[in-house]
Amino acid sequence: MFVETDKNSFDFTQFQAIRDRSIGRLFWRLKRYTSAFIEPRLHAKGFADFKMSYLMFLSNIEEGGTTNNELAKRACVTKQMMSKIVGLLEAEGYIYTQKNPNDSRSSIIFLNERGKELFVSLKACMQEARDKFDGIVGHDRMEQVIDTMVELANKLENEEQ
Repeated sequence: MFVETDKNSFDFTQFQAIRDRSIGRLFWRLKRYTSAFIEPRLHAKGFADFKMSYLMFLSNIEEGGTTNNELAKRACVTKQMMSKIVGLLEAEGYIYTQKNPNDSRSSIIFLNERGKELFVSLKACMQEARDKFDGIVGHDRMEQVIDTMVELANKLENEEQ
């Protein structure tokens, strides 16, 4: 039996063309590639328990420490989830906590030496990934991509606030 479809119905060919240029999908694919590229390199450098998902937490810790609430807000997770992750990262030796002198109900989170060593190793691994990207599209085009993403991220974050 033949079923006639109208012009507003789903067209898989059109869907594929749109999907291949979808911004969200492209960001996801590049993030997945970057994580798969960097994580094993960090494991080989002695951070075998490290997962790239930890970065959204660790990268938001300031030199003078960051409260659990602020870290949760920056990482876009609940305070309860942040507390669990802080416990995990502390147990794995990337951070340490101290009681907040301004609010005894909260703690301040700091990177410890292992956390700092991770970032030194991460920098080298990220440079390796960047060199690979530069080799594919060229350094200048990659700089334009990064400049564009920085501008978008900054403006969009400012709009949220």
